[in-house]
Amino acid sequence: MKPGTRLKSVTCDTEVMVIRCGVGVIECGGSAMAEVKPPEATALNPGFSGGTLLGKRYVDADGEYELLCVKSGEGSLSVGGVALVTKDAKPLPASD
Repeated sequence: MKPGTRLKSVTCDTEVMVIRCGVGVIECGGSAMAEVKPPEATALNPGFSGGTLLGKRYVDADGEYELLCVKSGEGSLSVGGVALVTKDAKPLPASD
């Protein structure tokens, strides 16, 4: 997978764009994401139902993965069963 790839959740409406990607499976709602949305959604895992927010960037603790949410949904993003967190905004420089 390469940066710029758009992935769709198979459990909800979430769609993300890959900004940075390591080796592993990107998941949403407990199921692997795909480039093509399947005709029928699979069941959402209750452990990964925290939702995603439009326009937010999601990262892992090691900084290997960075995903931009382009369509929000009910499922939470994870890689290999480990939840991703929202990336903090960089503070603007002070203007004196």
